Amino acid sequence: MKRIRKSSELLWLFGMIFVALGVALCSKADLGVSMIAAPTFVIQEAVSRLWSGFSVGMTEYLLQGLVLLILCLIIRRFRLRYLLAFAVAVVYGYILNLFLWILGPVSFDAAWLRWVMLLVGDISTAFGVACFFRTYLPLQVYELFVAELSDRYRWSINKVKWAFDLSLLVISVTLALTLFGDAASFDWSTIWYASFHSIGLGTIVTTAINSPLITAMGKLIDRVFDPSPLFPKLKSILKPEESM
Repeated sequence: MKRIRKSSELLWLFGMIFVALGVALCSKADLGVSMIAAPTFVIQEAVSRLWSGFSVGMTEYLLQGLVLLILCLIIRRFRLRYLLAFAVAVVYGYILNLFLWILGPVSFDAAWLRWVMLLVGDISTAFGVACFFRTYLPLQVYELFVAELSDRYRWSINKVKWAFDLSLLVISVTLALTLFGDAASFDWSTIWYASFHSIGLGTIVTTAINSPLITAMGKLIDRVFDPSPLFPKLKSILKPEESM
């Protein structure tokens, strides 16, 4: 099969679009978003009660900015590409807002349809993440945090990733149980068809299938695309700093 050449930048664009679309679909399914997205949705829901204009996208890039600041404090260094990662987070936030606006009137009432939409959202997100992994352009702050922390202290990147994801899940659950004052209203019997402040059974399912889906999507992408850069000079500008 003939592959699409010089598609690195295209894959980066696909990453932005499909990750945002996947997160928006999972949110509309109302079974629980991924542990990576959960803090954003929980915080946005709480703040929007006081400020209606506080969007999910705005919450996303502000939260990623905070994560970036924490990263710099932990590893005690700063690089220009960190700012590029934050710029990516801002662009992603606006794209996420766009998809949430488009899907705003859509409602998935039947439980089986919610699970179908969650799976579609997970596949879309996995495809986007796999695209990101095949480009030289800056990633979002979450991926940067894991990569830089493991590089700085020579830790296993897989262990850092698991610790990071688990930390976000714990933070999300804690916020959901404390920010709204309705923890006593949580009903275990509804967990299979509804979320509790964007956290639910769908969060666990997404966590379990995320890695295998990314691997499968990656194999598909490698059959269709050749991730060589369309702008090699831009790659030469960005790449040396990444290898420092």
